[in-house]
Amino acid sequence: MRTLGKPPQTRVIFLGSSTARTSSSDPAQEMDKGIEPKTIIRVLLVDDHEVARRGIRSVLAGNPGLEVVGESADGEEAIKKASELRPDIILLDISLPGISGIDAARSVHKISPETRVIFVSQHDSVRIAKDAMSFGASGYVVKSDAGRDLLAAIDAVQQGRTFVSRTLIARGWTEN
Repeated sequence: MRTLGKPPQTRVIFLGSSTARTSSSDPAQEMDKGIEPKTIIRVLLVDDHEVARRGIRSVLAGNPGLEVVGESADGEEAIKKASELRPDIILLDISLPGISGIDAARSVHKISPETRVIFVSQHDSVRIAKDAMSFGASGYVVKSDAGRDLLAAIDAVQQGRTFVSRTLIARGWTEN
């Protein structure tokens, strides 16, 4: 929950539907209410840094619509856990030891096509994000935006839309 002052107003574009939805308000503010707990969204966290996994878990904590069903520190383990746990969403770092996040996403898509991947990465390059998204990911959140964008990304992806972090939009992200 936000405890600091109100963030500046930004224009956020939600991509992926037949028409992009725009908002002049902060999408995280809408998500502060939490994801609708109609069904539990099962989430697998994959990041090689424990502190990053802990931070992501804290963003998700207290939201009755989300359940973290597992964690992994590398791509190979992520593929194994995705196969075993069949999560609804995988929050996946790109830079992982061994099998990269992009290669792991490719494998997960083959073994569990119903599982949606949202990359959560320090890489804030539009080119890197587009490359990552080309492998079937449904979202991309820059880690520096995770506190504001992660719940909105999960909500958008769960509704069948694509989500791209505000930093990438500011850097010139376009749908094509």
